[in-house]
Amino acid sequence: MSAGPLLGIAAGAVALLLVMVIVFRVHAFLTLIAVSLITAFVTGIPADQIVPTMVSSFGSTLGAVALLVGLGAMLGKLVEHSGGAKVLADRMIEVFGERRAPLALGVASLLMGFPMFFDAGLIVMLPIVFAVARRLGGPILLYAIPTAAAFSVMHVFSPPHPGPVTASELYNANLGLLLLVSLIIAPLLWWVSGYLWGKFTAKHTDIKLSDALFGQSNDDEVTNPPKVSTVISILLLPLVLIFLNTGLNFLRSLGVADPDQTWFKIASALGNTPVALLISVFVALIVLGRSRGEESSALEKIVDSSLGPICSVVLITGAGGMFGGVLRASGIGDALSASLGDLGLPVIVAAYLVAVIMRLAQGSATVALVTAAGLMAPAVAAADYSALQIVAITLATAAGSVFAGHVNDSGFWLVGRLLGMDVKTTLKTWTMQQAIESVAGFILAVVIFAIF
Repeated sequence: MSAGPLLGIAAGAVALLLVMVIVFRVHAFLTLIAVSLITAFVTGIPADQIVPTMVSSFGSTLGAVALLVGLGAMLGKLVEHSGGAKVLADRMIEVFGERRAPLALGVASLLMGFPMFFDAGLIVMLPIVFAVARRLGGPILLYAIPTAAAFSVMHVFSPPHPGPVTASELYNANLGLLLLVSLIIAPLLWWVSGYLWGKFTAKHTDIKLSDALFGQSNDDEVTNPPKVSTVISILLLPLVLIFLNTGLNFLRSLGVADPDQTWFKIASALGNTPVALLISVFVALIVLGRSRGEESSALEKIVDSSLGPICSVVLITGAGGMFGGVLRASGIGDALSASLGDLGLPVIVAAYLVAVIMRLAQGSATVALVTAAGLMAPAVAAADYSALQIVAITLATAAGSVFAGHVNDSGFWLVGRLLGMDVKTTLKTWTMQQAIESVAGFILAVVIFAIF
């Protein structure tokens, strides 16, 4: 099937999903499964491969998301129950002031987002975000959007995250130069797509704090809350461990470290995100639990209570991954790559547009980035571009890969459900944030390309 019919089917599938969820109020989990099944039949996936494709896509998404969200929810619940989230929120407000609280949360998330993946960083920071919102009584999106946007910007544009690293390898870009430029533009992108957009959308969107994952306040009086330094140390522990892993991968990409050595494998395993969060949960159980006099049975109930609210989040996110997986299995990526190979546009514009179309069509930002970079790499190699211009093309491709994440993107469901938003509200807030981040990133990339 050619790209045209496939794109038409993909658009129809998205429209059907939105109508079922928004108009007929069918549960998102059921809707995503049903639409994935219908799409698989219509796109011509062999009948005996439809269910295995759906299960495989669901499982691959669920495997990563369930571990991260589950362990992150446990860590967040321990921080919140101990009074640590409130203590840290009070100190942040004391230092930065009430008006600058969204700015402080965003800057902290930018720093944490350097080594931490988007979903892991977001789930770790959410208890602090909600504690600040409860303390100040402001709209939750005023604090949540700048935080989530900060992690998104770092994950999309900055090495050592896998997307920009992979694109730099395909384009043969200077990784050190890419890192430097990305760290310069990341605060600008966050300011526009996170801080300013967060302030704007918070004024026009009414989200109740109690609907969110950690929105329910702890009414029990905490008599011996932990110190601020203790809470910060607990939150920094997964950051340090994950930075160990991402730093090792960065050294590997530079050819400095040998991934076949035993020490490298052990250190990399300890710094893997699920392992880092697991270690952090056990440390939190001791530091925020047993050392404060909590009994083992009470701690077991605390961490168990964190899992109930995330079940819907995990299942819907997995189903979103299933929908995107079915679209990818339909061959839409190959068809688009073949039809977009010769656009007759400037390379930097073509790279951005290919990534945008791939992102909208099948949902995965990683697939969009890798496909676009692989498609445009020969054109980049054949031209006489400077090192900074190649970096600019890499950033433009990354910008395209994040454009307007919607219902075929598992991250869309993760953010929406964690913040207690329905589909329509998530489209108005998060999808728009991703679009603004993408366009702003492309504009900066073009400016760099034109100047250098």
